[in-house]
Amino acid sequence: MTAGPSRATTLRDYKERLLRVLVVIQQQLDEPLRLEDLAARACLSPHHFHRVFTGLTGETLMGHIRRLRLERAAGRLKLSRWPVVQVALEAGYETHEAFSRAFKAGFGLSPSEYRAQRSADGRLPARCGIHYRDGGALRDFKTLRCGDRAMNGILKQVAPMRVAFMRHVGPYDQVHETWDGFCMFLGKEGLLGGGARFLGICHDDPDVTPPDKIRYDACVTVDDRFRPQGEIGVQVIPGGEYAMATHFGPYAKLGESYRRLVGQWLPRSGRELASSPCFEEYLNSPETTAPKDLITDIYVPLASQRP
Repeated sequence: MTAGPSRATTLRDYKERLLRVLVVIQQQLDEPLRLEDLAARACLSPHHFHRVFTGLTGETLMGHIRRLRLERAAGRLKLSRWPVVQVALEAGYETHEAFSRAFKAGFGLSPSEYRAQRSADGRLPARCGIHYRDGGALRDFKTLRCGDRAMNGILKQVAPMRVAFMRHVGPYDQVHETWDGFCMFLGKEGLLGGGARFLGICHDDPDVTPPDKIRYDACVTVDDRFRPQGEIGVQVIPGGEYAMATHFGPYAKLGESYRRLVGQWLPRSGRELASSPCFEEYLNSPETTAPKDLITDIYVPLASQRP
């Protein structure tokens, strides 16, 4: 049996794949940039791509695109006689006012003030070191670097889990409403004790999916005797190897832990992602625990290693 890839090799591979995406963005800045197409360039599922992108570059996909467009706009203001409204339209803003607000937030000057100064730097802060350049080329691929706060994940073998679940569609910060109804049902069925595990399946990344379309399943483990009832369904969380890390604190900050695990720990791990969703296990109850004391294990599925 041959050895798998080293951690250094895998990190380099993730960077190379992401750089292919960055080149496409730079070269097609005025074209529709679909998440699915960019994820395919990186050989990642759309479900996981955004967290890898954010973890490696330090900015969201749309934040990266907006920054490059603003940097290009700064160049137009310094080097051309284009009217500000034309520069705004090219940057993707429908109104002069919206462009001016975004530009001032980035550069500290209004577009007209920036044009009058002309000596200002046309680059915005970017941890990845990738900036807009005319011609669509990136000067130095080596500037891409991982963040310095990589989470300490561990590998964990998980057995398949049969769960009863109730689907929530909408923002993650509203899932408590689904849990309230679900727990009322579970209590009536006598399913709240006996070592039941409380889990959540996160189907969508809130940095990508519109809030009203985010899917989340509130789950509790059940045995083979349980049958679906109305809006309460049954599914099996796949077994296999997962990257696991523990999140301490409010649920509202779970996204930060996911981004660090998927975007920073994973590229250093020597492993690849599977396409199935992430899930999380709630180890104490928000009904009796202060938000700062909540403990949640997050699980990210890993593809099988090749022999």
